[in-house]
Amino acid sequence: MAASALYGASGFGNWAKLAAQQALTQDDLLKFDTFGNVSLIHITDIHAQLKPIYFREPEINLGVGAAKGQMPHVTGADFRRAYGIEDGSPNAYALTYNDFSALAQSYGRVGGMDRVATVVNAIRAERPDALLLDGGDTWHGSYTCHHTQGQDVVNVMNALKPDAMTFHWEFTLGSDRVNEIVEGLPFAALGQNIFDAEWDEPAELFKPYKFFERGGVKVAVIGQAFPYMPIANPGWMFPEYSFGIRDENMQAMVDEVRAAGAELVVVLSHNGFDVDKKMAGKVTGIDVILSGHTHDALPEPVQVEQTFIIASGSNSKFVSRVDLDVRDGKMMGIRHKLIPIFADVIAPDATITQLIDEQRAPYQAELEEVIGTTDTLLYRRGNFNGSWDDLICDALINEREADIAMSPGVRWGPSILPGQEITREDIWNVTSMSYGQAYRTEMTGEFIHTILEDVADNLFNPDPYYQQGGDMVRIGGMGYRIDITKPQGYRITEMTLLKTGEAIDPAKTYVVAGWASVNEGTEGPQIWDVVESHIKKQGTITLDPNNSVTVVGA
Repeated sequence: MAASALYGASGFGNWAKLAAQQALTQDDLLKFDTFGNVSLIHITDIHAQLKPIYFREPEINLGVGAAKGQMPHVTGADFRRAYGIEDGSPNAYALTYNDFSALAQSYGRVGGMDRVATVVNAIRAERPDALLLDGGDTWHGSYTCHHTQGQDVVNVMNALKPDAMTFHWEFTLGSDRVNEIVEGLPFAALGQNIFDAEWDEPAELFKPYKFFERGGVKVAVIGQAFPYMPIANPGWMFPEYSFGIRDENMQAMVDEVRAAGAELVVVLSHNGFDVDKKMAGKVTGIDVILSGHTHDALPEPVQVEQTFIIASGSNSKFVSRVDLDVRDGKMMGIRHKLIPIFADVIAPDATITQLIDEQRAPYQAELEEVIGTTDTLLYRRGNFNGSWDDLICDALINEREADIAMSPGVRWGPSILPGQEITREDIWNVTSMSYGQAYRTEMTGEFIHTILEDVADNLFNPDPYYQQGGDMVRIGGMGYRIDITKPQGYRITEMTLLKTGEAIDPAKTYVVAGWASVNEGTEGPQIWDVVESHIKKQGTITLDPNNSVTVVGA
């Protein structure tokens, strides 16, 4: 049977029926008809979230060019219609944004690495030699991760016994720390596109691929780290390494492992979904791409040529199981299930719970300190704004006495429900990084326009290989109009200073506050301190809907 004939053979159909009854159990979530002879378990973009959280999926996720209207650039009701998801069901809560606050009250938190461990152990009980593969963005994104330089997450992940991982935000720990951790990992650290910057040769510490024997099949797992590290993150933190997509080298690696007898070729990728789709159309011989970086969660694979692309969400919210039938050196069939980690449904693994608690114990008082409360749902995801970043921009304007604020369009960061207390941990979950200084500077209106145009091209260039970052930079104190169909330099118009209603003057200078500059030597207080000070003064956070960006061409 051809692989394409099994395109729809995911576990999602049964899950949808159960979800409609709103009566999920752990057995329901884990039920899977074991198939074929090889199993893959995929987790990615955990961002150091060891405990259960709330996480709202994006309301706006625009695709451009050939990606327009294609998965994963479909949200809300359109997404539910595409997959037959009942409104108000558990999977509507897990996979879309509508009625999020109300559904969260019913279905509770998601994720938690002790719950992930339960799922992994259950799959291994059925398929003992299943490959557990980590797509990266693992050692980054929390208070304890920052204060232990990633060691808390490393300890927990090592206990889960992955077989391989690849990388992105990990490198912002600095190359010395990354090298130290990688040298001690009990599993493969992979990246065919991680090169020595001076010699333009593959970096010795990061192997391009690793072979595994599973189910009588020779499996090759090829790593693909985030290609745009020195653009999206500070290159001065890892000067000895270079990255890039390197699809010609990827093809060479696929050919090399095939020549060495690989019967199944899996790419463990942190490219982002659209880049993975383009790569799948250019590089022949890849059976499965396990996709990361863009945090997409898709209940069925997307097929490009003969390659199946799997997207497994973020923040420990999902685990993907992929069963494959490999015979006579070829992948003959695929079954897949995206397993949502409902924290109140899946029992935690006691050993991992204890390990997580041990990592957090030295910091418990700081983590739990209540800074304020919120009347507004705080979330991050969305192409142009999220309420967490609206709050951060307000903090920057007020605490740094600025006209305009800029917050990076990063996708990581859990959500906080209306009425919920905001703890110090919550603030760090959306601000933690190794270059969090909150700068205050002067910029001309022309320069602000240039920044917006540059970031917009990273997001809306119709060629996925030129989409080099996260979402649009978030702006406080200013509005603008964007036509996503225009070329670079012509997308951003009608820039307006909100406090006066005046048009931004290209020749005039404005005071701008921001954070997460990639420039070495940036000075200013840490962003988490800025936000904490602002929340303490406000007491209770109430945010008006942000309508300052007008989007055309969507």
